[in-house]
Amino acid sequence: MKATDLRPGMAVRMDGKLLIITKFEHRTPGNLRAFIQVKLRDVKNGGYIEKRLSSSDNVDTTDVDRATMEFLYKEGDSYVFMDTSSFEQININDDVAGEAMKFLRPNAQTVVLLHEGNPILIELPASVELTVTDCAPGVKNATVTNVMKEAEMETGLKTRVPDFINKGETVKISTETGAYISRV
Repeated sequence: MKATDLRPGMAVRMDGKLLIITKFEHRTPGNLRAFIQVKLRDVKNGGYIEKRLSSSDNVDTTDVDRATMEFLYKEGDSYVFMDTSSFEQININDDVAGEAMKFLRPNAQTVVLLHEGNPILIELPASVELTVTDCAPGVKNATVTNVMKEAEMETGLKTRVPDFINKGETVKISTETGAYISRV
């Protein structure tokens, strides 16, 4: 497949690795030739790679199935997910699930990428709503200042929230950075 036909979410093989495209940008700088800048996520170790491709480069793509699944519960060092269409349950190891589990509470639905029937990656939405389970008490009339404090969410995620957020409140968190977005 030509590099210009690539899109985010596609799976490709480069340098013997299975990679998922997370960001795609076609650039045409001034008097230079156009190129494609892609950000790829390595399925094995979860790391990110940035590559610059020529418009005429051929890229080896591979098929990846997407299944909407519901996170049920944690079982030992793996997580149990249920396919919402077939009701089949699968276990996803901690090394595949990784940091994504800090954003998923039980009964949350998400998309799981499967390659040859094996789960390889959990796709998260741009933001999630989580409940604050532990934080320092807020200060009265602290809505004007930009004071942040440490808070722990129901999933174990620790992030910084504004001082006016209290225990038991639901907040919106970015899954890309893990930062507080807003109160729900």
